[in-house]
Amino acid sequence: MSQEDLLALSPQQLVRFLESEGIRRFCFTYDASSGAVRSSHPQLEPIAAFLQADRRDFIGHEGLFFQISREHDTLQGAFVHRTCRGPAAGGVRYWHYPTVEDYLRDGLRLGIGMTRKNALAGLWWGGGKGVMAHNPDVPKEDPGVRASLYREYGELMTSLRGCYVTAEDVGTKVVDMACVFATTRFTTCIPPELGGSGNPSIPTARGVVAGMEAALEFLDGSDLRGKSVAIQGMGNVGGPLIGFLFEKGVGRVLACDIDPGNAERLRREHEGRPLEARVVEEGDVSFFAEECDLFSPCATGAILNPETIPTMRARIVCGAANNQLEDPDRDDRLLHERGILYVPDFLTNRMGIVNCADEHVGRIPDDPLIERHLSREWEFSIHRMCLQVLRNAREAGRPPSVVATEMADELSLELNPLFGHRGQAIVDSLVAERWHES
Repeated sequence: MSQEDLLALSPQQLVRFLESEGIRRFCFTYDASSGAVRSSHPQLEPIAAFLQADRRDFIGHEGLFFQISREHDTLQGAFVHRTCRGPAAGGVRYWHYPTVEDYLRDGLRLGIGMTRKNALAGLWWGGGKGVMAHNPDVPKEDPGVRASLYREYGELMTSLRGCYVTAEDVGTKVVDMACVFATTRFTTCIPPELGGSGNPSIPTARGVVAGMEAALEFLDGSDLRGKSVAIQGMGNVGGPLIGFLFEKGVGRVLACDIDPGNAERLRREHEGRPLEARVVEEGDVSFFAEECDLFSPCATGAILNPETIPTMRARIVCGAANNQLEDPDRDDRLLHERGILYVPDFLTNRMGIVNCADEHVGRIPDDPLIERHLSREWEFSIHRMCLQVLRNAREAGRPPSVVATEMADELSLELNPLFGHRGQAIVDSLVAERWHES
């Protein structure tokens, strides 16, 4: 099958193709010495060629590992980007993807984002991401189905021997993480009753507030009092964010979501406060044109692009969604040219993975290692790092995302002081032992 044909398949069509070829597990690995992407199977060489030729979303990812679940025919993947600082760490997303290319690009971008986020946060972790493609023939809210899928995802984590540590992400719940934990020790965000820290959304929302405050201080020395904020997405992070913003004295919050339940719940929760919660159709981008001081993307990625940016009337963009820029090189410059201050997502939405990092080494109440990220003193705090990036960008006359990316990429190449580049050694051993045949 040609590259174009493979990439244009839906994930479910790819699953059927793989099953017809007798393939349950497959992988792509990067040979840094030659610059080549290696495929575990000749039938999938066209995908390896696509990855090798891509200059936007594939940036030397050390290993991409996939399996088809034994039950429910679901494509499950682990995108390991860079493990110089430590194991690749990032949540597992459970989402619908129209094509294999959409699935691959999302996983690649998310993995890179985690590398940069962890590096700028001063964590001794690398970056990676898990992605499960929803099978439309499977009832994804059925508890039995979910338990089976996430237990099998845990088996995938175990098979990767710790080069990737997973966590919660979009489409995944704390109860799902308990199922992952049932079959692997390479996970975080497990329920508190099992010794974990649970849902990381609350600290993530606090981190976004810290980023907003830094951006306002940089822009004109003001704070959130009396400001208007537009929030795209009222889910796990956007919902708590609304409460934190009202605590800071914002003057008005506009929010939208495709889920009527989220909108109704937050209307009740904040009755009497200046909140306008709207329900929108998927793909409706009219909300981007709302006049506001700050626009906060808290849903899915790739929403800042040539269609939405020209309509925006915000002074600042700062939110929790990963990979907000559809094309980082192009769209960051579009925002810059329009005079809209962009706070890179991987700079301010770190608190979920910070929570996971601390869970990984044991939990204590009011953890100072968590609180320092929300302080204004520590050199790697969100506030201090945001100001450093924004000032460097202004002095250089360059977009903030470009500057933040360069800083993060440099930090991400530092070797773990105890274990060196152990993750790469694990990936190499998996290839040598023909992991895909296990």
